[in-house]
Amino acid sequence: MQKKQQQSDERYTYGDYLKWPDEERWELIDGQPYDMTPAPTIDHQSILLELSIQFGLFFRGKKCRVFIAPVDVLFPKDEHEKDEKVQDVVQPDLIIVCDPEKIGEKRIRGSPDLAIEIVSPSTVSKDTIKKRRLYEKHGVKEFWLVHPIDRLVTTYSLGEDGFFQKIEYYDSEATIKETLFPGLEIDLKTVFPKVVPREVKESPAKYKNLRERRK
Repeated sequence: MQKKQQQSDERYTYGDYLKWPDEERWELIDGQPYDMTPAPTIDHQSILLELSIQFGLFFRGKKCRVFIAPVDVLFPKDEHEKDEKVQDVVQPDLIIVCDPEKIGEKRIRGSPDLAIEIVSPSTVSKDTIKKRRLYEKHGVKEFWLVHPIDRLVTTYSLGEDGFFQKIEYYDSEATIKETLFPGLEIDLKTVFPKVVPREVKESPAKYKNLRERRK
């Protein structure tokens, strides 16, 4: 598939999506294609790995399952819409799915219980606006936005009215104590990579000039 502009009037479906090159990663929101390049950063991958470890250990042997990207999550308009007609297909960085009926061989069909997106400068608008609205619309119970640069996690919980209402903020020193999954605690001190002080490099010419001025 040739790369398309995000604001094209043309709409695509999961049936189209399956015909695109395997080496390319795309998402569909309301039929609009979004290219998922460039590749994730090292910090992104480090954060995803640590989150998957903590979630994986907690859910080991339990009903709910943990999945990390890339895995296709389909949001059909209703239970009768066939997979190939679905126009909302995304690849969250991490999801928790507790309903085994939603888990297929090659895709998740329907809302995960929890979805996590690790944002980057190139995806921040899509993740914080378009995907948040998509998850809210389809009843994802909890949604996390992880900000590697700000070292912050924002969590959204779905209210009884079907809208994200309870919003919480956690810094890199906090522990998230889950209410959706009682007993689950995510230690953000181990999630965010340690900040390594930047080495300040100075030219020897600077000190040479100082010595010459002092003479």
